[in-house]
Amino acid sequence: MQATLKDKVAFSGVGLHSGASAQLVIHPAPVGHGIVFRRIDLTPAVDIPAIWDQVTPSPLCTLMDNGQGVTLSTVEHVMAALAGTGIHNALITVDGPEVPILDGSAAPFVDAILETGIERQNAQLRAIRVLRPVEVRQGEAFARLSPADHLEIDFQIDFTDAAIGHQEKRLDMANGAFLRELADSRTFCRASDVEMMRQNGLALGGTYLNAVVVDGAQVLSPGGLRHQDEAVRHKMLDATGDLALAGAPLLARYTGHRAGHAMTNRLLRALFADPTAWTWEVCSPDLEDRLPGARITEHLLADADMAAFAVAAE
Repeated sequence: MQATLKDKVAFSGVGLHSGASAQLVIHPAPVGHGIVFRRIDLTPAVDIPAIWDQVTPSPLCTLMDNGQGVTLSTVEHVMAALAGTGIHNALITVDGPEVPILDGSAAPFVDAILETGIERQNAQLRAIRVLRPVEVRQGEAFARLSPADHLEIDFQIDFTDAAIGHQEKRLDMANGAFLRELADSRTFCRASDVEMMRQNGLALGGTYLNAVVVDGAQVLSPGGLRHQDEAVRHKMLDATGDLALAGAPLLARYTGHRAGHAMTNRLLRALFADPTAWTWEVCSPDLEDRLPGARITEHLLADADMAAFAVAAE
């Protein structure tokens, strides 16, 4: 069934790239509403549906654009949190041009959603089943969607910095895997890139507390890594959020090799440009149990892994 939050949850912080103060509130929404962002700092307020064709290319984040000059950036972490907790309907109000970065992961969003609770709604959920492989490439990088009975993510990255190096991970995203494995993994960058980004008006709100910064073999952020392979886990977190912009849960295997936000959006555009590559499917109870976020409040909240997650999210 479709789901929303039992009550609204609020967040305050700064935008990672703009450095501007940001207030964000996730509100419950009715059946069929989907995920919609609302810029409330504008008069009148402007809505931007969280859907793939409202994304404009951006190198370091997912940037929504309503096509009339109104944008909202860095939506990927909150989108990942909603997908990972199985929230299908929500209104997200933001009082500026960028979502607050918080600690650089999805954990604060997930923690607040679980605390306020998830409300099942009296309407069936539809998923998008991928029927045949679809792929996009750019140089050595590629992203692919291929048929599967549930969402799987398979990701590989390669960096020259020894603190990252080559990392790869594959996950079946059912049964709360997002919460256990990915949600607390933070965005990362190389120290050599920070000055370049700031000269280009990016990363103005970045600190060692909301991003993992590496320099060669060194991790400069206090406390080091939350996971030895935190970098690839964060790339999978980003992919979860970007794939959520399909507008419904995906039944597919996503394979990413050196892929990023723009490439994942190109992949969704390629998928929906080919009506033979996908179809709608009404979720049976068996299928629903295989979706990200299914039954997490029943099966995971008392689990030791979730207790550890709650500590990490604070």
